[in-house]
Amino acid sequence: MGLFMARNCRNERSITNSLLSSFVILSLASTSLAYRPGDIVPMSKMGQYHSTRTVWHDMIGRHCPIFGVNREVLIPIPKPTGYTGADPYKLSFQVGREKFLISWLLVINRKSSEVPMIDVHLRYSGSDLLGVTAKVIDMPHHYIEIHPDIRKQFWDPEHWPKHVLARYTWKEQSEIDVTSGFYVLFGSGLLMTFILSIYILQSSRDKFTRFVMETVAETSMSAGGVAKVE
Repeated sequence: MGLFMARNCRNERSITNSLLSSFVILSLASTSLAYRPGDIVPMSKMGQYHSTRTVWHDMIGRHCPIFGVNREVLIPIPKPTGYTGADPYKLSFQVGREKFLISWLLVINRKSSEVPMIDVHLRYSGSDLLGVTAKVIDMPHHYIEIHPDIRKQFWDPEHWPKHVLARYTWKEQSEIDVTSGFYVLFGSGLLMTFILSIYILQSSRDKFTRFVMETVAETSMSAGGVAKVE
C-alpha cells in the first residue's frame, strides 16, 4: 500500500511539473510576440492573377511597418505569370509575428484612372500589435508630386516591377478591454488555484502515507510482542 501511494505522489509531482512548464511556455510565447518602438514588424505578401496564386513571400525590412512609426514605403509588384492586362491583379498580406491577415486588395485593373495606394492602419497597445486593416484608395495628388515617376511607370504596360505606395499609420489603443481582461484574470486565477490544490493534495497524501506506514509498523511490532496463551 505504501508503495502504491508513493507512486501516486510521484505521478502528481510529474503532473504538477508539467502544468508549471506549460504555464512558463505560454508566458514565454506571449513575451516573444512583444515589440519595442522602432522594431521592424515582419510582413509577407501573396499575389493572385486569374485563378493562380503565388506562395507567401517575406518582404524585406524597408518595405515593412516599423512598430509605432508612421511612414510611407514603395512596395514593388512583380509581373505575374501570364499577365495580359485584361484581368485584375490582387495582393494579400500577413502582418506581424501574429500573422494578421489583410485579405485581397485590388491594385491593378481596378477600373480607376488614378494610381492606387494601400492605406494600412495598425492598432497597438504597449508592446503588443492588436490588429491590422487596409484598403486601396486613390493616391493623393501631393504624393504624385513627390513621386512624379510613379504615375508614368504604373500605367506603362512594359514597365515591371511596378510600385505601389503603402502608407502605414499607427493608432494606440489605450482603452481597457474589460471583458478580455476579466477572462485573462479568471483563467490565470483558475490555473494557479488548480496548481496550488495539487500541491496541497500532494502534501496531505505524503503525511497520510507516513501516518499509515507508521501505524502499520507499530501494529506489526505490537502483534509480534504479545505471547501466545494456551
